[in-house]
Amino acid sequence: MNSIEELREAVLRFRDERDWAQFHSLRNLIVSLNLEAAELLELTQWKRDDEIAALARDPATHESLADECADVLLYLILVADTAGVDLLAAARQKLEKNARKYPVDKARGNSAKYDRL
Repeated sequence: MNSIEELREAVLRFRDERDWAQFHSLRNLIVSLNLEAAELLELTQWKRDDEIAALARDPATHESLADECADVLLYLILVADTAGVDLLAAARQKLEKNARKYPVDKARGNSAKYDRL
């Protein structure tokens, strides 16, 4: 798969082959997305920053990291499909909004929120 659209089609096919759409209300999908994001977060629980940075280099934890990232992405695709959101268009629009909120001359090297720049 080389595009979000191809991935979306594969996710929907996977879901439909199993007759799972009946369980995929928008609320249930958003809850599931957050549960998967929490599993991603759990990989960092009780770890120092250097241990977290090493996650990507260790084959065992890298696979877990990849699996959790994939779960988040797959649920996000289902949420967006159910809500009628074009993820690529929404991402582009959000980047444009963020560029206005965080102009380079004020935000470069600064972690402050836009209303404090």
